[in-house]
Order: sequence, then C-alpha cells, then structure tokens
Amino acid sequence: MGKNTTQNRILINYFLLIFALSIPFWILGFFATDTTKLLPINLPISALMAVCPLLVASMLTYKKQKIKGVAALLKQSFDYEKIIDKNWYFPIVFLMPIVALLSYWYVNFTEVLLPKPQLSFLAIILFFSVYFIGAIGEEIGWSGYIIKPLQNKYGALKASIILGVIWAIWHIIPYHQAHQNTNWIVWQCIGIVFLRIIMVWLFNNAGKSVFAMVFFHTMLNISPYLIPNYGSHYDPFIFCVLLMLVVVFVVFLYDAKTLTKFRFTENILNL
Repeated sequence: MGKNTTQNRILINYFLLIFALSIPFWILGFFATDTTKLLPINLPISALMAVCPLLVASMLTYKKQKIKGVAALLKQSFDYEKIIDKNWYFPIVFLMPIVALLSYWYVNFTEVLLPKPQLSFLAIILFFSVYFIGAIGEEIGWSGYIIKPLQNKYGALKASIILGVIWAIWHIIPYHQAHQNTNWIVWQCIGIVFLRIIMVWLFNNAGKSVFAMVFFHTMLNISPYLIPNYGSHYDPFIFCVLLMLVVVFVVFLYDAKTLTKFRFTENILNL
C-alpha cells in the first residue's frame, strides 16, 4: 500500500470517527432538556461533543503505540515549552479579545447603543476553566493529532482550510440546537474556516505547541461573552470580516506551504 493511500486512510478514518462519535451528542441535544434556557450562555448540551477529537485521536494512537503513545498525546496539552519565541504569546492571548472589542465598538457605533461591559471576574474565571477543558478535548485532536499529516500532504494553508471546513460542518447541528438562524450559522461557519487558518499560522510559529492552541481556542470561546449580556449582541458577520482581515494579512506575508516563512525575504535580501 502506497504512502499516499495510507495517509488518505488515516485522514478519512479520523474524520469519519469524529462524526460517528458525535451523533449520540447530537441526538442528546434534540431530546434532552434545553440547556440554552438554563445557562446564561447560549450553549446546547451537544457541545459536549468537544471530547470527540480527543477520544478518536487517543483510540487511533493506542492502536499503534499503546498507552505510552496516548500518554504522550495527552501530555501535549501543556507543552508550552515548545513556544521558544515568547512574542507569539501576544496573538495567542490577545488577538481574540481585540477582535471582540473591535466588534463591540463597531456594533455600538453603527447600530445601537450597547450597555457598557460589566465583567465579572468570577464569571471570566468560570468560563475560562470550562472552555479550557473543552479546548483540550478539541485541540488534542485537531492540532495534536490530525493537522500534522494534513500539512504533510497539502501544506499549511490548504490543510488549515480543509480542517476549517470540516470543523465548521461539525458545528452546524449544535448551532441549530442553540436556536441560531441560518444567516447566523452561515457567517459563523465561514468565520470558523478563517479561525482555523489563523490557528495553524499560530501553531506553526509557536513551535507547534498544542498548549498554544488550547489557550487560543479558550480565548476565542470566551471573548464573545465579554461583549455585554453574555454575548447577546455578538454578530458573527462582524467577527467574520475582522478574522478575514487577519487572514489576508497572514496569507499576504507568509508562504502558503508553511505559514512560517515570509514571502518577501529573498527579495529583500537581494536588494
């Protein structure tokens, strides 16, 4: 069996298993108590499917490498020592809060007078803790397991788009169960693709640290809730446009193959 065939089988099996394991959570979301009416944040119970990328990555790793391989996989959750250039902590920590604040400013300036953000430190800590755990469940799979073979096969930019599209499709049912309309879901899904491009860019430049992606994923989840009233004025279209601008900047400056090398380095050196 050829190398490409083996790679294709690994990728297809991984994504098929993700969707298969997510089905029980989607069914639970249809029949269980509507948690969006119980929680201050609009989060359906099917969001528990966040464990699926980790579970599938662990299963497939155990098949080849047994317990030691799974332990090494899980250890990546806190591999912050890989982030050699500490400057990358700035976009990892602050990019999504900045996007959220710009979104808040735009909506407040152009549409309605929004209430001033009233941030509860306890609420932020609670949100951060819950979403950090959920981000581990996702990013062990997306960043710690599958993005590497995807990049080996397609290069960084194409791999991030492929993973972004799959990531977006995977979220459609939970978004529907959160009572979002079609327009909201479409723009949110487009934004998710841009997000994954940004995340692969950060991942590759931050020493391929899964911890970096877990932290960034946590920040992208809690940042909309820093907008007043637990994100009630969150507009996925505005977020999508802002994320697109970041992606345009990244793609313009960095080569598509790695998203780490500047496109214009050789031209500058030859001047």
